Amino acid sequence: MDIRSLTAAQSYAVARPATQPDPDLAGMAQGLRSTFQDFAATLKQSEQMSGAAMTGQADPHALVQALAQTELAVETAVIVRNKVVEAYQEILRMPV
Repeated sequence: MDIRSLTAAQSYAVARPATQPDPDLAGMAQGLRSTFQDFAATLKQSEQMSGAAMTGQADPHALVQALAQTELAVETAVIVRNKVVEAYQEILRMPV
């Protein structure tokens, strides 16, 4: 057997696990999914509370609390979005 083909076979055997899915990334994806679901639930709860307050079925204090939670969630989402955009722009500025 030629030494080059032996080296190629060894390199392939080492590189092959890199094509397998990383279980740590699957956990991260699940964490992101639950974060987005929590964000959507917060918005939905605030919307329901606002509707109940307009019909006089909700306590004004509960409405203010729901709106404050929604404001915090939206501000957090905007900050995360800005950080992702900054990181993407930084990657684009890297020389190739």
